[in-house]
Amino acid sequence: MKRRTIPASMKHGLLAGLAGALALAPAARAQQTPAVPGAPPAAAPSGTAQALPTGPWSLQSAVDYALAHNLNVRLSELQAQNNQQVLRQSRAALLPSANLSGSQSWQYGTSVNPLTYEFQSNTVRANNFAGIAQLTLFQGFQLRNTIRRNDLDYQASLADIEKARNDLSLNVASAFLQLVLAQELVRANQTRVESDQAQIARTRILLKAGSIPESTLLDSQSQLATDELNVVTAQNQADLARLSLLQLMNIDPANAAGFAIEVPQLPDPDEEGALALDLNATYQTAAGRLPEIRAAELRVQSARRGTDLARGGYYPRLALTGQVFSGYSSVRTVTSVGNDSTARRTTFYVNNGGVQTPLTVTTYQRNILSLPQGFWDQLNQNLGQQIQFQLNIPILNGLQVRTGVQRAIINEKAQTVRAEQARLTLRQSIEQAYADARAAQLQYAAAKRQVVALTLTQRNSEIRFNNGLLNGTEFNIAKNNLNYAESNRIQAKYSYIFRRKVLDFYQGKPLAL
Repeated sequence: MKRRTIPASMKHGLLAGLAGALALAPAARAQQTPAVPGAPPAAAPSGTAQALPTGPWSLQSAVDYALAHNLNVRLSELQAQNNQQVLRQSRAALLPSANLSGSQSWQYGTSVNPLTYEFQSNTVRANNFAGIAQLTLFQGFQLRNTIRRNDLDYQASLADIEKARNDLSLNVASAFLQLVLAQELVRANQTRVESDQAQIARTRILLKAGSIPESTLLDSQSQLATDELNVVTAQNQADLARLSLLQLMNIDPANAAGFAIEVPQLPDPDEEGALALDLNATYQTAAGRLPEIRAAELRVQSARRGTDLARGGYYPRLALTGQVFSGYSSVRTVTSVGNDSTARRTTFYVNNGGVQTPLTVTTYQRNILSLPQGFWDQLNQNLGQQIQFQLNIPILNGLQVRTGVQRAIINEKAQTVRAEQARLTLRQSIEQAYADARAAQLQYAAAKRQVVALTLTQRNSEIRFNNGLLNGTEFNIAKNNLNYAESNRIQAKYSYIFRRKVLDFYQGKPLAL
């Protein structure tokens, strides 16, 4: 009889299979509504101990913890908050703008007085103040289209948060099942080691009695070494699965020495009838509820608004501007009549019979003073107002508007294709998940029948071996065949369970074991 060898990876193929099944789900293919969900507590910095719940973790508690501490989910929420502020800003653009301005300057040497417009050779300090308000009356409907586009982008970012949460939930479920599978394989291999040790003890007794040759004991010891290696390999896979789950939950492995999971009681695939599913109804349900489909459709609408926004560049723009302004100059003066006066004497000569007789007349004139005008008085006197309507009619601007419209139309078409691609990917993923689940269910049923048949064969071989009618090599072959079939049964079971959960997720059922 030809001896069968067991592939080194036969007990761990489902670990890659579960990851492959997860890759088929559109909700797990990418990372990434009234208001942004409340921000969860930020993950503890690296090296900081985290307070972990005590006791074994259920799938639901693992998912909840991961959702509260995952950084990708947090980034999606921050992106949504950023889009919310962009939307708020675009709405505020409908309001008038109002600004105050002021300046102070010094001029040296010959310059023009900014208020009197006279040339002066002096050091002049000048202040200018203005208050300007502007209201856009018409801008080709660009402001309203910007609001609608940003609102759609915000709604799409909220859907991205849901998608990120769904992705993480499916990833955690996959890692959780991988850990359950790895632990079950460890237990199965440990059971085989214990069986090998008991078999070696019986073989030693038969060897002492002279019933079997020494080669039979050597074969049994070789089988024990192989099964002990399988235990180490299975334990390594369990450690890797545990590490993967901890990383998804953002838990520092150094602070998770007591981390353990609840092993759920999972029914065998043959306990339910043959898997039957209306693929079209499942697709319709998934397309109506999955956030990635909703986000794709919202982005198509956003791109359509972007096209309308670009076309607004063809229209004239009308704005109303009001301005109040005033200023101050340090060299501006004001004439003031003083309280005192200056005597002026003027002598006239009067011809009196040919004789020039001097006549002195004394007059008094009040003193005129040139005083610098006060700061507040100048602001009050220089106060001016202005109202202006400004109309801009685009004629030719380097074809910027035309090329902008064409680019917006192309983007709209691209978003439409992406939405169609998302729906097509969803349909294909549902079909693939159903085919994989159906195949895993059939594989489990066949593996279970094989285990039953090989169990009887192994028992018969053990009886014959104990009676010296079967050599150690043939007995080990029968035992390895049973171990191989049992590993296939375990792998098929967990492969079916995960794919079944993926289909339940598409149908809107909660993700639970």
